[in-house]
Amino acid sequence: MRLQALEAGQGPPLVLLHGLFGSARNWGTVQKALASEYRVVALDLRNHGASPHAPGMDYATQAEDVAETLGALGIERTLLLGHSMGGKVAMMLALTRPALVGRLVIADIAPRPYPPALRGVVAALQALPLAGVTRQEADQALRAAVPEAPIRSFLLQNLRFEAAPPSWRIGLHEIAAAMPEIEAFAPPPGARFEGPALAMAGALSPYIRAEDQAAFRALFPRIGFVSIPHAGHWLHAENREGFLSSLRDFLSD
Repeated sequence: MRLQALEAGQGPPLVLLHGLFGSARNWGTVQKALASEYRVVALDLRNHGASPHAPGMDYATQAEDVAETLGALGIERTLLLGHSMGGKVAMMLALTRPALVGRLVIADIAPRPYPPALRGVVAALQALPLAGVTRQEADQALRAAVPEAPIRSFLLQNLRFEAAPPSWRIGLHEIAAAMPEIEAFAPPPGARFEGPALAMAGALSPYIRAEDQAAFRALFPRIGFVSIPHAGHWLHAENREGFLSSLRDFLSD
């Protein structure tokens, strides 16, 4: 599948992959900050943003989507950064198509399965009555499942309120069916990425644990680790300057 791409800047290619319920537009300020140094390409992963909707979201399939899109864009080798679900896609691409990846950055996700903590959010989105709903009513309806206002706002970016009735931009049905695949991570047996890699963790986030370092090193023997202070899971938004500083240091090393 060819994915929707947003491009800015010129120079060595740097591809950005968003997380679950996100889109290429989430990288806007990061993309703008790096566009003077790199050809920054932010992709909408399948069932997100303006990319096509299709069943199946295992990471091998999503990695092949990225590989096909890089080929269509004429990118033979790239710097690659993925956040959360996009970090798992980035890891899988580096492990299965290492010739495409010059350097790998994994933002706040580990190479392991995660518990089904977000299925309640998916169910709440599916239960949202869309006929005649306003943004304020949709926000109120999600409060019980999603008490954090910034996360509700993030999720509701995926709802087209200009349509009548409102409709989802994301492939919500496909995402709901694929949640076991999204939660999982199963690298190919014996796969390793020998290039430079960096795992960036939000200092306030539980997504990367100290005991995950062994799993990282087994797959990415040249990996380094950095913790972004004063940031949780959305480290590139919660401490953008700290995130960009660590990213630039690694990419230019």
